[in-house]
Amino acid sequence: MTRLRQPERRVLDTLVDAGVARSRSDALAWCVRLVGKNTDEWLSELRSALQHVERARAAGPQA
Repeated sequence: MTRLRQPERRVLDTLVDAGVARSRSDALAWCVRLVGKNTDEWLSELRSALQHVERARAAGPQA
């Protein structure tokens, strides 16, 4: 099991309290599946944002 800080445990407890998961372990598995499901979209958005930053740097003053 992963060591989680209090804020992360609160997230898992909220999922349990809301009935999304039966236990903290189930809640953590739910979170991992959610991240896995959205990884491609999130990484695509991140890559796009990084390309924007690279263009802004290239257009800016040269050091």
